[in-house]
Parts: sequence; structure tokens; C-alpha cells
Amino acid sequence: MSTASRLLRSAWGRVQEDLDTALREDPAATSKLLVALTYPGVHAIWVYRLCHKLWVTNPVLHPLARVVSQFARFLTGVEIHPGAEIGRRFFIDHGMGVVIGETAEIGDDVLMYHQVTLGGRSRGRFKRHPTIGNRVLLGAGSKIIGPITIGDDTKVGANALVVHDVPPNSVVTGIQANTKPGDIVA
Repeated sequence: MSTASRLLRSAWGRVQEDLDTALREDPAATSKLLVALTYPGVHAIWVYRLCHKLWVTNPVLHPLARVVSQFARFLTGVEIHPGAEIGRRFFIDHGMGVVIGETAEIGDDVLMYHQVTLGGRSRGRFKRHPTIGNRVLLGAGSKIIGPITIGDDTKVGANALVVHDVPPNSVVTGIQANTKPGDIVA
């Protein structure tokens, strides 16, 4: 099998995985066709994957990756920097207003709602955006800011402002969300 065939087969597998994830995560999703045609969060992820591939392939392609990603932002309302690292089965429900910064890292099986920001709080060429663990839920309007870590299996409530590390298996809510291991903050 040629390299192009392997790449195409891998890309098609990811597309199918994304469609299956949308069907699993969104009770309103009734078919893969409907998701493929009407879900801007899924469209944003597909364009992100293309842009990320350009970003990591060669620095000469960085401007092209940024232009394409900004076009996707215009179409979907979702801004994902091509330098961000995003795992598998990531689903953005509703999408509008999502911002994912350049040095953000997102694990597998993460569910993100609209108006979530994974942002920085400093300038410079270093890790300045959050790391999100596996199986994390990021509620609508939540803001996770700075080079912090959100542990696996954590739920971040709607409109929470999180600026400190969060241990695995936590629930965080409020402005400003603070936790100690095992705490539930309301």
C-alpha cells in the first residue's frame, strides 16, 4: 500500500471516529450525514487537523496553516491555533466562541461546549496555555487560563474561571475556581 493510500485511509478513519463521537456525545445528533453537514465544531476539528499537519511538517508552512485556520474561524466561529495538540475523539458541541491557544494540549475523549477559552496569561515563546487531561468535560463559557493542568476525568462547570492546576477526578465551578485534591467547589 502506498504512503498516500495509508494517509487517506488514516484520515478517513479519523473522520469516521469524529462522526461516531458526535453521535455518542450529542443526543440531538441523529445521523453521520447530518453531523458531517451541519456541525461547525466537527468542521473546525477537521480543518484544525489539516492545519496542524502543515504546522508540524515544516515552519515554511506556518503562514499557510494560520491563514487556513483563520478562514475556518470565519466559517465556524471556532478558533484553534494550528500549533495546539489535540487528542482523539475530541468533540466541540455548538462551537461558537471557542478559542484554543497555540501551546494548549488536549487529551483524548474531551467534550467541550461553546465559548470555552484555553488561553494564556503571559506573552513569550514558551508553554503559556493549559494542558487538558483525558475524559475531561469543559462546560459552556469556562475559561481555563495559563500553563496549568486539568487532570483526567475532571468536570469544569459552565462559566468557571480556572487559573490553577486541578487534580484528576475533580469538579470545579465558579469564578475563580480553586480546588484541593478531592474537593468539590460550588
